[in-house]
Amino acid sequence: MKNIIITGGTGMVGSAFKGLYPESDYPTRHQLTVICGSEFKKYHFEKKTIIHLAAKVGGVKANMEQVADFYLENAKLNQAVLSSAALGGAKKVISLLSTCIYPDKPYITYPLTEDQLHLGPPHHSNFGYAYAKRMVDVMSRAYRQQYGCNFITAIPNNLYGRNDNFDLENGHVIPSLIRKVWEAKLENKPYIECWGDGSPLREFTYSEDIVKILMFLVEKYDEPEPINIGNTSEYSIKSVLQLICEILEYKGEIIYNTDKPQGQHRKPTSNQKLLDLGWKKEDYTPLEVGLKNTCSWFVKNYPNVRGINS
Repeated sequence: MKNIIITGGTGMVGSAFKGLYPESDYPTRHQLTVICGSEFKKYHFEKKTIIHLAAKVGGVKANMEQVADFYLENAKLNQAVLSSAALGGAKKVISLLSTCIYPDKPYITYPLTEDQLHLGPPHHSNFGYAYAKRMVDVMSRAYRQQYGCNFITAIPNNLYGRNDNFDLENGHVIPSLIRKVWEAKLENKPYIECWGDGSPLREFTYSEDIVKILMFLVEKYDEPEPINIGNTSEYSIKSVLQLICEILEYKGEIIYNTDKPQGQHRKPTSNQKLLDLGWKKEDYTPLEVGLKNTCSWFVKNYPNVRGINS
């Protein structure tokens, strides 16, 4: 594990890595900037495995309002990490992508399989972030072809867990809903508002599961094609919100604001390639269990959590 470098160690998945594999190397954002500059060789990338998690991320609102920022910051970061890894002689790089990079209808058929990745444009609600992430697949293949680099890419779906970003403006759906429900309970609010009508369907994967899968891929996967790694069970936003309300014992009304954007209706994926490698469906944490763990951590640490105290 000392030969593994994790970028994005302060994020949700990076924090889960630290909890399970504390002996790995977790460079800070400043160190990563130095690594990817003219002095990258000093960091000894040679024969190291890099799990590239670092990214600028956010929910629908943030992606729509900061579309250029999401593209530029992620594109620059990804290019810097991959080029430095290639020139520094890294043993392997696993870059984490996102299901939002897939095309929207009518370019694809469900479930989403890896061979459909470049068949059309991504959904308009987050195209800046999506294209920046999609280009990681292109960059990885290019460095593999020209320099023989063992660069692979893994595509999760919606992630959640402890140490998430609970910012109401920039957070993803589950952390945003957890915070909204908890604060409504604390303030005795009679209702909470949810964007959209609650009908969109999403797949959710617990952050610690992603850590275990990425470590599984370190040993099991070396192919140029991306691989879907998320739990493929679908849940409506409405059902997730109701479950969070039950866990946090909030009894107020839920109002759905249909004037607000809600993103794609559904984007189910196929994880058959991962299952064929030996990962099992029962290895995923059930949503109710993962939500209970996440809500318990949030309540215990509130308000000193990311997105609230910063």
